[in-house]
Amino acid sequence: MDAREQRGLVIAATTKLENANGAWLVPSQSKNGCYTVKQAGEGYRCNCPDHEARGVKCKHIFAVEYTVSRESVTEIGTNAKGETTVTKTERLTVTEKVTYKQDWTAYNAAQTSEKRMFLPLLQDLCRSVDEPEQTMGRPRLPLGDMIFAATYKVYAGVSGRRFASDLEDAQEKGFIAKAPHFNSVFNCLEAENITPILQSLIAQSALPLQAVETDFAVDSSGFGTTRYIKWLDVKHHGQVSKHDWVKVHLICGVKTNIVAAADVSDRNANDTLFLQPLVNATAANFSIAEVSADKAYSSVKNHAAIEKAGGTAYIAFKSNASGKSNRAKYQEGAATWTRMYHYFSFNQPDFLAHYHKRSNVESTFAMIKGKFGDGLKSKSTTAQVNEALLKVLCHNICVVIQSIYELGIEPVFAQAT
Repeated sequence: MDAREQRGLVIAATTKLENANGAWLVPSQSKNGCYTVKQAGEGYRCNCPDHEARGVKCKHIFAVEYTVSRESVTEIGTNAKGETTVTKTERLTVTEKVTYKQDWTAYNAAQTSEKRMFLPLLQDLCRSVDEPEQTMGRPRLPLGDMIFAATYKVYAGVSGRRFASDLEDAQEKGFIAKAPHFNSVFNCLEAENITPILQSLIAQSALPLQAVETDFAVDSSGFGTTRYIKWLDVKHHGQVSKHDWVKVHLICGVKTNIVAAADVSDRNANDTLFLQPLVNATAANFSIAEVSADKAYSSVKNHAAIEKAGGTAYIAFKSNASGKSNRAKYQEGAATWTRMYHYFSFNQPDFLAHYHKRSNVESTFAMIKGKFGDGLKSKSTTAQVNEALLKVLCHNICVVIQSIYELGIEPVFAQAT
C-alpha cells in the first residue's frame, strides 16, 4: 500500500463522502473545500492538483473507490423484456461456518503413543540443562534429572509419595541416573533458579515447529492456588474468602497451539506489559507474520514491538480509541497504530478474519487446563510459578507428539541459530 492509497483509506474511514449527481465530493485535508471525483470511463478523474498535474491516481480517488466498494455492490443483468438492468445493493458481510476435519488415524496414533513417547522427549530436553558447579557439600543429583522428575510428576498428576514408584521405573529404563526422594522433587519446585530454566525449556520444546508457525496469539489465564484471599462481595456488601490465583501469560502458534514463550505473574498484573517480552522471545526463534490479541493489549507500544519483530498486530481497539497518537516516544508505533485503526474502521471483516485467530490461545489454555488441571498444588509463590510453567512444558511436549503423527515432523530440541 503506497502513501496515496493509505491516505485515501484514512479519508474513507474518517469522512462521510457525498455523491451529488454522479460526482463525489471529497474534503481536502490541507485546506477548506472539497475536490470533485467523477467517473471517467472505467476509472475516475479528480480535479485536485496531484491528479491533474501528474496524471496519477490521487488519494481522493482511492477514497472514493474504498467507499464504493464498502457501501454497494453493482450487478448488471437482463430483465424479462431483454433490457439491461443495473442494480446497486448494500454490501452484506456473510460469515460462513468453517469446519475442520479431524485426521482420526493420526489423532488416535498420537494419543495412544503419547505416554510412551513423552519420557524420551522430556529426557532429550533435560539433557540441555547446564549442571551448576558445586564447590562444597555432598554430591547433588543432576539438575536435569531433577527437572525431569518435576515435569514427569506434573504430567502424571499424582501426589509426590505415590509418584515415587514412577520415578523408580524411570530409573530402571535409564531416563534418570537415580530416582530422587519425593521431598527432593518438592525442593526443586521451590528453587528460584529453576524458573528461567523452565522458560528456556518451553522455548526449546517449540523449536520443532519453527517452519509451521508464523501467526501467533497472546493472552493470559488464571490458575487457582491453595491459598485463600478476602474478596469484596458487592452483592452481599461484605467480604468472602476465595481461592487466590496466579496469571499465566503466553504466546502460542495458532495452527498447532504450541507455546513459544510463557511467563507467570500475580493476579493483579497488567496484561499489556507482558506482550513485548513474549513477542521478543518468540522472534528469537520464529518468523512472525501476525500477532493477534484482545483489547487488554491495545497500546501504541505493543504495536511498535510487533512491527519491530517483523509482524502485523491485529489487536482489538477499545471503544474510546480515535486512531490518533501524539506520543513522540513511539512515532514508529504511532504510525502503525493509526494505520491499523483505519484498517479496523474501514475494513472490519478482513481485520476480524485475522483478529479471530486469537481464539486459538483460548483453546491452548483449555488444552492445558483440561489435561493438567486448572489448579496449582504448591503453596509458596515460587513453587506455584514453577508448577504453572511445568504445565505449559508438558503441554508443548504433547503438541510435539501430536505433530509427529499429523505433520510428520522429526523433533530436534536444539537452540535456534
